[in-house]
Amino acid sequence: MRWLITGAGGMLAADVLQRTALTGEPVLALGRSELDLRDRRAVRDFVSAYRPRVVINCAAWTAVDDAETHEAEALAVNGHAVRWLAEACDVAGARLLHVSTDYVFDGAARVPYREDAPTGPVSAYGRTKLAGERAALEHGHYVVRTAWMYGASGTNFVRTMIRLAGERPAIDVVDDQRGQPTWTADLADYLVRLAQSDLQPGVYHGTSAGETTWCGFAKEIFTLLGSDPERVRPVPSTAYPRPARRPANSVLAHTRWEPIRHWRAALHAAWPVMRGPIMAGERVGAGPQCSVA
Repeated sequence: MRWLITGAGGMLAADVLQRTALTGEPVLALGRSELDLRDRRAVRDFVSAYRPRVVINCAAWTAVDDAETHEAEALAVNGHAVRWLAEACDVAGARLLHVSTDYVFDGAARVPYREDAPTGPVSAYGRTKLAGERAALEHGHYVVRTAWMYGASGTNFVRTMIRLAGERPAIDVVDDQRGQPTWTADLADYLVRLAQSDLQPGVYHGTSAGETTWCGFAKEIFTLLGSDPERVRPVPSTAYPRPARRPANSVLAHTRWEPIRHWRAALHAAWPVMRGPIMAGERVGAGPQCSVA
């Protein structure tokens, strides 16, 4: 089996590359400088020449708030580029796994969203990601929705909390958004196993089991740090208005395949890696879910 990973500069792609390397099979990871997915002809020609058996699309426009004023640009990456990949995979006989998001839902449900639940994005980012889902599904490929990702590199909530715990006496964190923190190493393993499985194409939910709020997540991080979790103070989302609406409920059900392990167990397993030093050039800001006091 020959693997192709797109979005090579991202947090998830790094773990997917590491996981696919363990298969002992040929694997190639490409960033935007190597292959611009917005270029339909370039995508077609490259996939035709390389002839992968599996393509895992980790590339995405992830600037949620910026998408509100740059929806066309976000759609080019999150929507049109997925269609170009799906078309190219059809010609090459490859299986495409496209990574999507909880933002395709409106977040108003009181129960976890099933894979077949009606979508209804409330942000430009969500609309563009839904366009990508539809493109992949129209061509008979796989969509894997995930949420609340964190990993060993790049900007993510866990690294932010670790830094702020050492800098501030108290941190205000949103407590009215619920979701499933998901370690990218676990998601990478999920994607590879799905690609190797006999499961039918369609929508799958690649998130950890269980659920919590951003505030609950932060408190667990503080506990692992040996710090007082009461330093994390719960606040409503209205305390930090953002250009793009966030789903209040990002909890995804797992009815088509097994869930990833519980989010707390995953965080504890990831801790030795996440607790490591912040790398030079790594941007770790407060983010839209928290503030400091």
